[in-house]
Amino acid sequence: MNCSGRLLVYVALAPSPAAPALLAADPAVDAKDRTAVINRAVGYLRSRQNADGSFAPRLAGPGVSAVVAAGLIGNRVPNDDPLLARTLAFLESKVQPDGGVYEQRMANYATSVALVAFAGANTGGKYDAVIRNATKFLRTLQAGDDGKLESGDVRFGGLGYDGKSRPDMSNTQYFLEALQAAGVGKNDPAVQRALVFVNRCQNLPGEHNDQPFSAKATDDERGGLVYNPIDPDKNDRDRTPQGGLRSAGAMTYGGLKSFLYAGVTKDDPRVQGAIKWIRVHYTLDENPGMGKAGLFYYYHTFGKAMSALGEEQFTDAKGVAHDWRRELFEALKKRQRPDGSWINDGDRTFGESNPELATAFALLALSYCR
Repeated sequence: MNCSGRLLVYVALAPSPAAPALLAADPAVDAKDRTAVINRAVGYLRSRQNADGSFAPRLAGPGVSAVVAAGLIGNRVPNDDPLLARTLAFLESKVQPDGGVYEQRMANYATSVALVAFAGANTGGKYDAVIRNATKFLRTLQAGDDGKLESGDVRFGGLGYDGKSRPDMSNTQYFLEALQAAGVGKNDPAVQRALVFVNRCQNLPGEHNDQPFSAKATDDERGGLVYNPIDPDKNDRDRTPQGGLRSAGAMTYGGLKSFLYAGVTKDDPRVQGAIKWIRVHYTLDENPGMGKAGLFYYYHTFGKAMSALGEEQFTDAKGVAHDWRRELFEALKKRQRPDGSWINDGDRTFGESNPELATAFALLALSYCR
């Protein structure tokens, strides 16, 4: 069922408390055009929702459903809309006694994204307890939270899909985003521990990154962030000919917003290093360093980071000023399929060959095109 006329009213409403706080009016993105794209996407999701309110549960447990919910909330769909209400109810049904929102795996990923969704839908304090308990649970998943891991260990402060098992930049940035959504302050020990790990993911040797791979970064890699800084000699996929690790677009944008979430100032070398890398590699045609893999994941991380940076135009290394909101919207619009969905054929690395996940990421990215 496509309720596009009803959604048109939603999008035209004034900003609600659930809308991302950093959105700004952008006259370069035509409101009717954007609404039409969103309506088609929401219509597709209505047709794909399972009876229990879930989306693609076999792919990532409640993870995909959480991204769907966050995307709907970001585009100002009301909590009582049946599509969103059923999705939130499904997520509630996956709240575990330990406070996490997951099934058997991907506890950090699913809980972090679900917490962001619950925080966005938390009118009248409805989800206060869920948010509080999920935040406590996430803290237990962080490497070093129990004092048993030395700060010099490369894993310190990081998180993996299931917590302390092989931390990576992607899961750590989701964790930081969840803590921010829950109202956790920048100086909180968990945030500052995560910052230590994010520092070690950056191809920027110096006081913040003591890992040998960062000293082997080429000029093209310097300032960008890597997915996994652990055991670089065994990382055949990301290892460079010089013995360093490849910087990637989605990880660099994720790192940029993580620095800002953790209170690192814009004039800090870490932020400036990430921005410099982005200026050189600015594109919406691919996920830099990964090609087409993770393209829609890249789009939503791009939107979040640019919004956190707070610049309506972004100038690349060639001096070209980009209206990034309009360019992000156009990149999404041209890739939308007639049924309203998006898909990244053949992408098994990020799972975007599943149209429900790709569409969820795309919808979330659209919330930053306003």
